[in-house]
Amino acid sequence: MTRRRSGYCDGITRRDAIRAGMGVTGALSLPGIIELQAASRTDDGDGSNNAVIFVEMGGGPTQHETFDPKPKAPSEYRGPFGVIDTTLPGIQFSELMARQSQVTDRVALIRSVHHKTGSHTVGSHLVQTGYYLRNASNVDNDMPCMGSVIAKVRGANNPAMPPFVSIPSSMRYGRAAWLGKSFNPFETGGKLTSKNFQVPNLELIKGISTSRLSDRRRLLAGFDSTRRILDNRGFATAQDSFTEQAYRMVTTTSVRDAFDLKREDQATRDLYGNSEFGQGLLLARRLAERGVPFVTVGSGGWDNHGQKVCGFTLEQSLKKRGPAFDQGVAALVTDLYRRGLDRKILLVCMGEFGRTPKVNSEAGRDHWGAVMTVLVSGGGLQVGQVVGASDSKGGYPIAAPYGPNNVQAMIYRHLGIDPSLKFPDPAGRPRYVLEERGLIGELI
Repeated sequence: MTRRRSGYCDGITRRDAIRAGMGVTGALSLPGIIELQAASRTDDGDGSNNAVIFVEMGGGPTQHETFDPKPKAPSEYRGPFGVIDTTLPGIQFSELMARQSQVTDRVALIRSVHHKTGSHTVGSHLVQTGYYLRNASNVDNDMPCMGSVIAKVRGANNPAMPPFVSIPSSMRYGRAAWLGKSFNPFETGGKLTSKNFQVPNLELIKGISTSRLSDRRRLLAGFDSTRRILDNRGFATAQDSFTEQAYRMVTTTSVRDAFDLKREDQATRDLYGNSEFGQGLLLARRLAERGVPFVTVGSGGWDNHGQKVCGFTLEQSLKKRGPAFDQGVAALVTDLYRRGLDRKILLVCMGEFGRTPKVNSEAGRDHWGAVMTVLVSGGGLQVGQVVGASDSKGGYPIAAPYGPNNVQAMIYRHLGIDPSLKFPDPAGRPRYVLEERGLIGELI
């Protein structure tokens, strides 16, 4: 496992590639993972086929230049962009969100989410896990992330699919912690805008065809018959099922097709835009539609402190990065509703915090946990509304204040998971999935 630097001022993330292949001893790289998942999984989910696409806007998006502009505030608070009317009467977005302004009848904006930190590490851990990070210098999780909890509690909706996928790689603190590495996400890797994009994790070892893999599988079965005679505790039989599941994932056409963007028509691909983020959302929709209950998609570049720290201003950065985010999210919302997936799939877009209401002297905005906006769509929720409000300068919530835990509680609710479930931590202490787990009543 390796880690690479992110684009944050204090960021770090992980990249861990899994290649699927079978050797003569029968060891697919996937069965060990599947075995650990099966051994550790609980069965407390409701068995539904619902799914969540979670977009972490890494770095901390500015509420003013996205979903909560303040056009009547003094210029040092308004920022460099104008506003645009939306399809909801009286609700405006930043002009950067022009496409999303046309689908506001299918989203809900929670403009009053807040917490107590302005640290990337602490905030990211909170958003991913529901818990504050005890030591801000830690690069490893204190607590399991949502995707890992979901993988453990309910597994995949399709037994051939992974239960937790990150596009293109896991997010900061988007890992399993003490639940075990087997509940870390399956990472797609690769460049999604490439004409020949493939998920390397699903490739067979070079030179081994599906037919040859089947031959090796039969050879393994011969070895296993002897192993079963010696086994009096059922381990051999269990291992057979793990290997069989990994074999299905590698060789099942529907699984390979789910990861294959070339199977989408060009009009749909164009709808999402020719960006890594847009195509990542399209892939996320395909996976959620076909049996993956939790998919994360990274949206970076929101850490805009201004010229001195970043080498560019807030305006310069958002002109470059904003259009892809605007197009991708608007496309996914449109796509979910036109395909009738708006009850099955819940979309959540949020960062680890918002940004300061006042533009700094370097034409940027700094970290601000006191208020941020979260976008949700689908999930059978009451959309076409704004929940809560921030003050006239966009600095603090003044109505219906909520925390990240409330958003996470809505995610678990959609997937039929009780957030009062407990798991023992490394010290043997029972820990809740969420300690604070109130729902956002306006959305139900």
